[in-house]
Amino acid sequence: MKKKVMFGLAIVFVVIITGIFVYQLDQKAKVLNELPNYTDDKQKIVVDGFKYENQPHLGDSNAKVKVIEFGDFKCPACKKWTLENFQKFKLEFIDTGKVEFFFMNYAFIDRDSYLAGAAGESIYHQNNEKFWEFYELLYKNQGKETEIWATPTFLTQFVKDNIKDINQKQFELDVKNHTYLHSVKEDYKIGGFYGVNGTPTFIVNGKILRSSSYEDIKASILKELN
Repeated sequence: MKKKVMFGLAIVFVVIITGIFVYQLDQKAKVLNELPNYTDDKQKIVVDGFKYENQPHLGDSNAKVKVIEFGDFKCPACKKWTLENFQKFKLEFIDTGKVEFFFMNYAFIDRDSYLAGAAGESIYHQNNEKFWEFYELLYKNQGKETEIWATPTFLTQFVKDNIKDINQKQFELDVKNHTYLHSVKEDYKIGGFYGVNGTPTFIVNGKILRSSSYEDIKASILKELN
């Protein structure tokens, strides 16, 4: 009798575990179905310069030096650079009129990288200044690189809680419809054409840097200023 009870409990346990596993797979599949893929975008891309006029930007448009950061919002190294260096860089070079700074997407880690990039583009197209709030705050709230975390649910709630004075309904529509996937893919293609193969990568007056250290970026900027 005892053996039968134990056997029955074992079967129940296996059924429960199997059910949980199947449910988790189903939920993961639903999340993946909500995420964009570069192959979804059929528009033609012509690489013709960095298209500065289409990018989120900070600083004087007449600055002698233009610096582009190619980044992926899921990239831990990008988060580290932003949290450790961005405000210092802003004070030293952007606020002093020496540099105009741009952000371009090099979204490559996973499909939610594309969606995070597209979410940033949506905010930028509403308000350039609000993009930079999103930029810093999303890095501060970055999930694990190996997990799908930049989902439509996460991004819409994150923006609702943190980015004020934008059209939230428009943002949610853009995320749902992958409105700015083409812009993200275009950035990626431009970056690849000019030699970007990882993040963060910095371009100083059109020249790619193979180091992302603050000291090396600063040295490159000072060389352009002299």
